[in-house]
Amino acid sequence: MKMLLQMLKVFLLFTGCTILFYYSIVWMNQEYENYHRYDEPEGSAVKVSTLEKHRSDWLERLLFFYRDGE
Repeated sequence: MKMLLQMLKVFLLFTGCTILFYYSIVWMNQEYENYHRYDEPEGSAVKVSTLEKHRSDWLERLLFFYRDGE
């Protein structure tokens, strides 16, 4: 009987922790679902990168590939 009571305690503790974990994940998902990370920036935002177009021959690109491993 004592072993059955211990098993019931462990089962209830495991079930309670699982439910708590599940609802905390659901809560975090709802918080970040409303977060708009692709909105236009406000204020005096500055563009970080620019694309430079420069012509390079195939040998220069091949050497760049071997040198940098990309």
